[in-house]
Amino acid sequence: MKKYVLLIGIFSIFLGRILFLNIYDHHKYQDLLDKKTNKYIYGSSAPRGRIIDRNGNVLVDNKGIKTIFYTKLKSIDSNEELDIAYKLASLIDIPINEGSLKTFWLILNNNGDELITSEEKRLYQERKLTKEDLEKLKYERITIDMLNSLSNLDKKTATIYNLMNKGYSYEKKEIIKGISDDVYASIVDANIKGITTELTWERVYNYGDTLKDIFGSIGSIPIDKKEEYLSKGYSLNDIVGLSYLELQYEDYLKGEKDLYKVNEDNTLTLIKNGKKGNDLILSIDILVQQKLEEIIRKNILDVKKKKNTDYFSETYSIVGNPKTGEIIALSGQKLINDTEFKNVNTNLINTSYTVGSVVKMATISTGYKYGVIDIGTSVNDACIKLYQVPLKCSYKRLGVINDLTAISKSSNYYQFKIALGLTEMPYKYDMKLDTNINHFNKFRNTFKEYGLGNMTGIDLPNEMLGIMGSSTSSDLLLNLSIGQYDTYTPIELFQYVNTVASTGLKRKPQLMMEIKDNEDVIIQNKYDVIDNVSLEDKYLLRLKEAMHLATTSGTARSYIESKYNPAGKTGTSETFIDTNNDGIMDTKTTSFAFVGFAPYDNPEYSIIVLTPNIYLSKEYNYSKVHITRYISHDITNFLFEKE
Repeated sequence: MKKYVLLIGIFSIFLGRILFLNIYDHHKYQDLLDKKTNKYIYGSSAPRGRIIDRNGNVLVDNKGIKTIFYTKLKSIDSNEELDIAYKLASLIDIPINEGSLKTFWLILNNNGDELITSEEKRLYQERKLTKEDLEKLKYERITIDMLNSLSNLDKKTATIYNLMNKGYSYEKKEIIKGISDDVYASIVDANIKGITTELTWERVYNYGDTLKDIFGSIGSIPIDKKEEYLSKGYSLNDIVGLSYLELQYEDYLKGEKDLYKVNEDNTLTLIKNGKKGNDLILSIDILVQQKLEEIIRKNILDVKKKKNTDYFSETYSIVGNPKTGEIIALSGQKLINDTEFKNVNTNLINTSYTVGSVVKMATISTGYKYGVIDIGTSVNDACIKLYQVPLKCSYKRLGVINDLTAISKSSNYYQFKIALGLTEMPYKYDMKLDTNINHFNKFRNTFKEYGLGNMTGIDLPNEMLGIMGSSTSSDLLLNLSIGQYDTYTPIELFQYVNTVASTGLKRKPQLMMEIKDNEDVIIQNKYDVIDNVSLEDKYLLRLKEAMHLATTSGTARSYIESKYNPAGKTGTSETFIDTNNDGIMDTKTTSFAFVGFAPYDNPEYSIIVLTPNIYLSKEYNYSKVHITRYISHDITNFLFEKE
């Protein structure tokens, strides 16, 4: 009885396995069989998804390029291929491939048999020369005169014939693209065997060079990424995103190509229609973008008319929504001669600068956090004198100041006192101040909570951090407190001011609003909070109040119109440049920055403006410098007036 039970059990397992393979795994094994017994190829290309601004304006589109392909049919022999190449050559102009001419001369001249001597043929028969040796001798003996005997039609045919025979025999070979409508029609009418006419796709930039570097480039798969792309199902001849947004959103922007089955006679049967890629909807407002570029360029040209602006050439600005981190416009403009500009937008994420006093909200936060100051703590503005360090002061004596006026009037002394407080050493004139990395880290860790000194997470590849100083000398701790030591990228400044405006809620700066498949939204940005500043709201609100005071009665007056209830902070920094490219920073310059938002109690817009190396420091006169103010004033007016 036990034997029967065992046999029934084994039979049940065997039957169950058969049923599983035939029912549940049938498609899997059918697919494997199909792949083993059939060949499939993809069409030439599919249009990538468009890149569109927040209002539906198409920024990057696709243009169909009339392209000629050749697919080798099994019924076609080499003589027929030669005839096809001649027919096509008579209809098109194509750049001559000089490297193909010798091969073609051999085809037309009995494979160059006359170029090999009787002795060499004997040595070949005796296996003292190889076939490869003979081929090499033939190519070496083809003279310029021989090649000149080829007609222009022969040379075009040689080029086409070479293209027809590249790669696998069953693959579609691109012969020429970008032909005229007349030529395209003549090829269709000629109905040449194996020749097909199709549209391939290239990018079109509807607003010229505006944001073109941020959109990024497309091209062939990089050799070092070959295996990665092949594992994802790409073909080696596919066009992919190589940088910035095109690379960042490659998985969504790429189109799906037509899929063909290769029949036994090498004809093709369409199995699956391709489709264009998904559309990338950006937070960019192209009208604001164009206006920002116009304002920056005008102001750069105005400043360059002034004296002592020898090393000033570029300005950066970002405009956004502080509640979400959305970027509405971003621009880096570099003057390359008297009138021409170059877009250097990518510097916004990968080049850092000394930004000066705009960091003081983060410095005051450090003072709150470690109990060095509290709301209302006041001091009489003065100077600090450390051992073997020159006097360090505010730009002028500011009288009695507290945490509000230290920001609105931009006191350096107040920030120096916070730095001293972190060391817990009582201040004495000409004292030796013992500092270590822990004192620097107290500042840096607080700064990072706002976005200064760490990656912002912007949806662009190649973001880089600013430079963090390695020395821990006492005067540098004071410099760090006023933005004169570590450097930061413009995008870090943008995240920083947004975090202040959002009362301590930190979000990633973002360009993508959503991704659509036609009208269906497949991804929508949720603008999640990624961090919180570790301070009570009463302190965070105090910082906003201080910035509001700066724009109404302090150093940031008129940077944003008072009727918009703004908040802001200016920054001036001493910077150094290498004027002769010898690796030595030899010239001192002055740089300016501004960060702000409005309305301060319910922010709609935020802005940062950065103008590096605007004046030679020895000739600096603040009363003559207004570029950051003009840019901020004009673009915020445009933002609020267009609503």
